[in-house]
Amino acid sequence: QLQLVESGGGLVQPGGSLRLSCAASGFTLDYYAIGWFRQAPGKEREGVSCINSNGGTTNYLDSVKGRFTISRDNAKNTVYLQMNSLKPEDTVVYYCAAHGPPDMHTGQAMCVRDLYEYDNWGQGTQVTVSS
Repeated sequence: QLQLVESGGGLVQPGGSLRLSCAASGFTLDYYAIGWFRQAPGKEREGVSCINSNGGTTNYLDSVKGRFTISRDNAKNTVYLQMNSLKPEDTVVYYCAAHGPPDMHTGQAMCVRDLYEYDNWGQGTQVTVSS
């Protein structure tokens, strides 16, 4: 079964840090771009960050630039989202998902904006930023 599992969420004070993990089972992440998304109650899911399959290209939501860093360790079949300087407005459920397969010409799976192009969504991990 192809599955992504998020972990690392929790309660943190404003200004604190968390590192989210997105681990794959049943398939290798090497050939997929991985996106982190978040969704607040009553709002649409939004893209937070994405990393392409070889880790050479990343992008971020404007509101998290300079605070969040996405990375991947293909040997561990895991993608990470390091979140620093957390704010109360970062309090939501975070999800990861995969986009692929790689382009046959470039051999890379690139990030795309449309979240409907992503599959194998995880169950989400709650991040709560509160004093």
